[in-house]
Amino acid sequence: MKSIRKSLGAGLALGAAVLVGAGLWSINAQSADKPFGDAASIKYSQDLWAALSKVKLVGANAMADKPYEGQEPHGAILETMETEVTVNGHTGTAVVKRNYGPGGITVQQVSSDPAAHLKAVTVMFKREAGYDADNKNWFWVKFKPDGSLHKNPKGMELAGRVAKGMDKGCIACHSAAGGGDYLFRND
Repeated sequence: MKSIRKSLGAGLALGAAVLVGAGLWSINAQSADKPFGDAASIKYSQDLWAALSKVKLVGANAMADKPYEGQEPHGAILETMETEVTVNGHTGTAVVKRNYGPGGITVQQVSSDPAAHLKAVTVMFKREAGYDADNKNWFWVKFKPDGSLHKNPKGMELAGRVAKGMDKGCIACHSAAGGGDYLFRND
């Protein structure tokens, strides 16, 4: 019995080594139990922030856009920009939404002092094919104004396939966008 267990254990270890060596057991497979807030998603969000900073869509030197009245869950006042950026060799569409609050502020207040009212920067980034085919390969992240990550009530950092399979959250909401592209601004 001991030798069967030993052989089985060695076989499983060898199988895992083959999968890893062949590149078939990816970071996505490792994090399937945790679709967001995992180490790979957090690292990718940092790389995405750097790419967005480079094109001045986030950070201290971010370009201004025309603020408009928004709604929950994003904010009372919003700015939305879309462009192509390259992250780790992959070029995809980035939709950047700056979320301003608290409720009751005006477009004029945000225009005159955006930094004082910025509460979050939410980003959708179109990743490479196979990242999350069920949801059009979108990577979701909710940054604080300084580029660190917001957390959900359970303490999970909001980066990756945020709220995948849940009734509420980024994916559930955006999957209802017309046209099947997860983007309400195209409706």
